[in-house]
Amino acid sequence: MMIETRKLGKIYHLGKTGYRALDDVNIAIDEGEMVAVTGPSGSGKSTLMHILGCLDTPDEGEYLLAGENVARISGDRLAAIRNRRIGFVFQSFNLLPRLTALENVELPLLYAAQNHPGTAAAKALEKVGLAQRMSHEPNQLSGGQRQRVAIARAIVTNPAIILADEPTGNLDSKMGDEILALFRQLNREGRTIIIVTHEEYVAGHCGRQIRIRDGKVV
Repeated sequence: MMIETRKLGKIYHLGKTGYRALDDVNIAIDEGEMVAVTGPSGSGKSTLMHILGCLDTPDEGEYLLAGENVARISGDRLAAIRNRRIGFVFQSFNLLPRLTALENVELPLLYAAQNHPGTAAAKALEKVGLAQRMSHEPNQLSGGQRQRVAIARAIVTNPAIILADEPTGNLDSKMGDEILALFRQLNREGRTIIIVTHEEYVAGHCGRQIRIRDGKVV
């Protein structure tokens, strides 16, 4: 089992009251699955993504990542687990505007102090079909190309899991289809793909769906 949660809960405190963003969430995702996490705005799916991505910790329950309970880990150790196991793709691309595509993809390797980051970054860009765009800055690329750069950055450290938050939200339907096809290719290569989306069309490209409503799996 790649990912498993047991009675997962998350509570945000607003003044004297508490808002339960996640409540008794139990999910299991096998290695190599491609899964959509769906639900309306405010349902808790983004909170769940942050916990699955080790960007946040739960207040209740357990989160087992590749068999290790990471629910109570924080700080540098949690960051190390996140950087080693998980790649992220966001709706807004999150590229640095003054860096080239190659330099943006190199960033995770520089943070990890890996040797020859340019070689690995170039291979990642070639994999997503941008071998001819490595020296371009984000404002010289289309939305679809920018998302491909973001995907290259996500896979450059060879993580087992890719977490994508509304990855086609800023793209037209044609570009969106191309990005979904790229995720399916990465999944066929063995990576576990989790896509957070409110679009049924996007969710339909995944092997199964986990539906969240009012902080619960429904």
